[in-house]
Amino acid sequence: MLSINNLSYYIGGRALFENASLHIKPKDKIGLIGLNGKGKSTLLKLINNDLTPDKGSISRAKDCTVGFLNQDLLSYQTDDNILTVAMQAFGDAVETQRKIEQILKKLETDYSDELVERLTKLQEMFEHLDGYTMQAKAEEILEGIGFSTEQLHQPLKEFSGGWRMRVMLAKLLLEKPSLLMLDEPTNHLDLPSIEWVENYLKTYEGVVIVVSHDRQFLNNTVKKTVEVANLALTLYEGDYNFYLEEKELRTEIQNNAFQNQQQQIKQTERFIERFRSKATKARQVQSRVKALSKMDLVEEIIDENAVVNFKFDFSQKSGRYITNLRSISKSYGELEILKNTTATIERGDKIALIGANGKGKSTLLRIIAGTEPITGEREEGYNVITAFYAQHQLESLNIENEILDELKQAGSAKTEQELRGVLGCFLFTGDDVFKKIKVLSGGEKSRVALARTLISEANFLMLDEPTNHLDIQSENILIQALQQYQGSFVVVSHNRHFVNQVANKIWYIEDKKIKEYPGTFEEYEYWKSKHLENKPAQAQPVKKEKKENTKPKEIDTNELKALEKELEKIESGIELAEKEVNELENTMAQPEVYANPEKLAEVNTKFEEAKMRLKSFQSDWEDVADKIDILNA
Repeated sequence: MLSINNLSYYIGGRALFENASLHIKPKDKIGLIGLNGKGKSTLLKLINNDLTPDKGSISRAKDCTVGFLNQDLLSYQTDDNILTVAMQAFGDAVETQRKIEQILKKLETDYSDELVERLTKLQEMFEHLDGYTMQAKAEEILEGIGFSTEQLHQPLKEFSGGWRMRVMLAKLLLEKPSLLMLDEPTNHLDLPSIEWVENYLKTYEGVVIVVSHDRQFLNNTVKKTVEVANLALTLYEGDYNFYLEEKELRTEIQNNAFQNQQQQIKQTERFIERFRSKATKARQVQSRVKALSKMDLVEEIIDENAVVNFKFDFSQKSGRYITNLRSISKSYGELEILKNTTATIERGDKIALIGANGKGKSTLLRIIAGTEPITGEREEGYNVITAFYAQHQLESLNIENEILDELKQAGSAKTEQELRGVLGCFLFTGDDVFKKIKVLSGGEKSRVALARTLISEANFLMLDEPTNHLDIQSENILIQALQQYQGSFVVVSHNRHFVNQVANKIWYIEDKKIKEYPGTFEEYEYWKSKHLENKPAQAQPVKKEKKENTKPKEIDTNELKALEKELEKIESGIELAEKEVNELENTMAQPEVYANPEKLAEVNTKFEEAKMRLKSFQSDWEDVADKIDILNA
């Protein structure tokens, strides 16, 4: 299908690829991964003939058609509605339909045999091109990736960049190219749309190449992984999890080979140095000098998975409650977002706000921040210091500032050395800290803005899609930072791996109410699947012939109160168990503990026991919550 042979490509004298090769077979589904700036998007442009290799070749099969979703498509604008734009994928069928309409117009005044014959042929061609189903197919895909039926007839120009990108994705999927290339598709999709695209790609007939930093999306869609690193393309015969395991194994083997070779080189050099001046050893010395010069050097492994240690300083600790929302409602005209709903954020809560776009997540974030007018009561807790991060805040960075100066102006009392340490955690080392903001990429600006947010000494963070434009290494650093953060936060994200790593509570909006699940995202997904399995059985229709069953079911209020009281008790247990797990995690991270094997083993045993208690509490919570749902059904 596609063959890349000895590819070399340079930008301003800097090599992105040197003698890189890769062979792609029909129906391959490939995840393209690597650090930002290493050449992933460039490789897709080379395959698409947007760029020309400096050396080597990229050859495609003659019948290979290419569809490429990239950031450049954001600039596309038109007055056409989005359904019409998506249906441009059926170019021949749309053109045939236009000709049919022209003939039908002529037939109103000229009913000649010639026109009737032409119409018959065009209609046959239209049917052959599946013209009669193209609108239904376009509607299915557009609605699958998040558009409502009413939106299908709105002009493309009325939508934001992210939604326009969805339209272009729909158009590409309808075109069904034999080679589909997607550059960061999940950046513009909400969780239900991501899951829809995953299911679509699983059965896609052609080759798929995906650049993504969403590791769960990669695990659910690709069968092979190609790493862009060290000017080369390295193939791994599995999904992202397979890549991690195989990379660790290869790294260990290469590191051992490197250490053995270095030891051999040192021994050889010592022999040469020792016997260089002895005539009796001259031949042996020359032999070893030649062996050294011909040796194929094993490259040293550079660990790209940075482990970081953040020190968060709070000028003051918040009270028990961060924010109380009581009986709040929010509408935009006739559009009702929230209705008479209540929620509480407590100190130590690490909340992920998830769900489809348009359900009110960003509105709720602004309500929590106190910047959105509501009906009802919003009460901020004692000593709460808030910091807010969102993509649009990248615009608030002073583009003339150097990175270090930008952090100095963030209101932190940290010294320059401390700020350099923070920037080092976010992959800005050495003279990088003196780069001006205006020369940074989108991902680098995101890292600066995140660093600025985290050093603000805030004890409550609100983060809106913080992983957008971050590569996997930068995302891993943010995960570690938030895991070490002792304050509270609410994060809006569609990145499932990220949410599962940082959140201890899940919030979602359903039936205009704020709903809460007290656990990780993985546990929430499991609970949701069980909840959906049970729901049909709880909502059986009443049989009309049995009149005695038509009365509303009487709820046992005593049993309900007892269950709700039990649920509160379990939630208190969850809170204490989570606190114990966090404390033990912090203890294990202390140098005096992990340097002492006996102490570490003792703390690790307590840690595993605490995790088991937490899991037991969460299981009990699910059982009691299901019983309450059944009573309320």
